[in-house]
Parts: sequence; C-alpha cells; structure tokens
Amino acid sequence: MSTPGLLRDTPEVGFEVVNRVAIVTLDRPHALNALSHDMIALLSEILAQCAEDDAIVAVVLRGAGDKAFCAGGDVRKLYHAARNDPRHETPWLKFFIDEYRLDYTVHRFRKPVIALMDGIVMGGGMGLAQGAALRIATERTRMAMPETRIGLLPDVGATHFLRVLPRDLALYVGLTGARLTGADARRVGLADECVPSSWLSGFVERLEKVRWDDSQDAMTPLKRVFVPSANIERHAPLDDLRAQIRRHFSVCATGGVERIVASLAADTDNDWSRATLATLKGHSPTMLEVTCHALMRGRQMPLADCFRMELGIVYRAIDDGDFVEGVRALIIDKDEQPRFAPTTLAQVRAERVQHFLSSPWRREMHPLADLGA
Repeated sequence: MSTPGLLRDTPEVGFEVVNRVAIVTLDRPHALNALSHDMIALLSEILAQCAEDDAIVAVVLRGAGDKAFCAGGDVRKLYHAARNDPRHETPWLKFFIDEYRLDYTVHRFRKPVIALMDGIVMGGGMGLAQGAALRIATERTRMAMPETRIGLLPDVGATHFLRVLPRDLALYVGLTGARLTGADARRVGLADECVPSSWLSGFVERLEKVRWDDSQDAMTPLKRVFVPSANIERHAPLDDLRAQIRRHFSVCATGGVERIVASLAADTDNDWSRATLATLKGHSPTMLEVTCHALMRGRQMPLADCFRMELGIVYRAIDDGDFVEGVRALIIDKDEQPRFAPTTLAQVRAERVQHFLSSPWRREMHPLADLGA
C-alpha cells in the first residue's frame, strides 16, 4: 500500500504496511515525538484510511528514536497561540478538539490497535496509547500525566482511563504527575504487557512471518508477535508506596486536596510524604481541586462525556486560568516560580472550581457533541 499523499512532504508521521499491518510512527524524536497539530491531522487521516482498507487487519503505533513513544502535546506552540489571542478567538481550541477526536477514534477503532509504549509516555501520548487494544510497556517506560504542574488537568481521556486504578491511586497519579514504570503500568492496568525493549526491536521481522487466517481473531497472532513467551514481570516500585498512597490520598473524597495536603504535612518523619507535599505545593492550586473533582466525576461517566468535560475545563484553564503562567515558568522562562492565582489551596473558592467544571457550551453546541457514548 502506498503512503497517503498528505505524508509525502511531512516526515513527522511515518507510515508503512507490513504483511497487512499498518505501522504508524510518530517521527519527531528531537521533541520526544510530541504531537503537533499537523501530526494529529495526519494520524486522523491515516486511521480513517486504515479503517476503510479491508487489506489492513491492524494498526501499530510507535515512536521514533530510543527515548519516547510520545511526550505529549506541543505545549510551546499552545502557549504562544494562547499568548497571541487578545480577542479570545481561541485558535488553540481546535488543537484540543482534533486531539480528543483522534483519541476517541483509537478507543472505538474496529480493528486492533497496538501501542508500543517504549520510553516516555506522557500527556497526549497517553491519550493515544490508552485507547489501544494492546498496550505494550517495557522496562524503559516512564508514564505520567503531569498536567497540573502547568495549570491544566490530566486530559486526553484520563478522567475515563484512570478509573481502572483504585480511587486513591488515580488521585495520586492525576494530582502529582507521578512517573510509573512499565511494571507499574502493567500492575495497575495502564498496560496489558511489559516486555523487554529489545524484543520490540525485532517485531517487524516476526510480523512478516505471520500467516493470516481471516476466520481467526487477528489479535491471536499479533500477541505472538509482540509478547514473548517469557514475559518480564519485574518488581513494580509502586507496590512499595501503596500503603502510604492509600493513607493520604483516600481522604480527598471527603475533604478535597486540602485534606491530602494536611495528611501529608502531618507525616513529617516520612521522606516520601515530604517530597509528595512539596510536589503538590508547586502545582496549580485551582487545577489540583478541579482535577480532584473531574477524576471523581469521570469514574461515573461514559467516555464521550469525559472528553466533553475535559474540553470545557481546558478551555477555562487556557482562557482565564493558570496554563499560560505555568508554561511560562516551567517551559519558557524556566524560572520554576509560577505565580498561580490563587496561590494556595485555601484560597480556591468552591464557585471557582464549579466555574471550571461547568461547560462553556450548551450540550447541543458543544464542539464534541457528535461523539457517541
């Protein structure tokens, strides 16, 4: 199958078909394969073509280079787009609309999608990978949703896919941006398998040898290609922290993030508690509270409603929230001194949180109104 015409002059997304399997490569290794808007458009076009082509039985998503699957969205471009938006025409909003549509497509794709989560998998990378039918982690996987650090919330469907974690663990991952290993990801349900990175390097050769039987489920031979018989199940570091996470983060359901902070602050003799407290104090107070509520709401909502809720929160966060200041401090100027407003959790008013959680659009006018359940 030939490469789609749109890709000929755009090397940031690679595409080839090997023995009826489409291999799609995020090819921006210098930026850890962070997603640009053009890449999102290309990926959407490729998936549409793959869905219509009966000769293609599955899709593999992978990242170029040896450092990352995908480190997220192109935050710098979003920052500059937001800064140069004096009339509040929100040209940056289209990025999120198209990204969420792409992620939703992966979740609902009628052919198997295999995500090779080797290396860094953050933000937008999680949005692509978590909708896949087979999510492969490795010993090099470093997985996180660090958005509260820059004044956003864990989005790209995180309010839906983090529901596989126990409530306290979902809050820990979503509020702190903690990095999970491949073994951690498999243990908590954010990866289906954890395999040696070296095993993935030879998957194309194994794929070429597959003999397809159209009467058979395609996933059966695909698993033999991507999952070795001797799977690595190394110790998950998260196991050592589960008791502490449960102790401190289970209190959010009754008192919000302030209760978590108070619980951590009272545990003064524990290095992990002190480090976790310092992490939370460096994040946007408003978005910590909004994230806590959104993650709890998402546990009871269909996937499409989660995307719709997230889009509204992102709109608020960029239009009149902490996003611009968070990116300035941590990515642009790198002074690591964000001036979030308000500056403390105690100053975050309940009506401000509800403002972020309330949709800017009527249901029928929502940009994602046409998504299914």
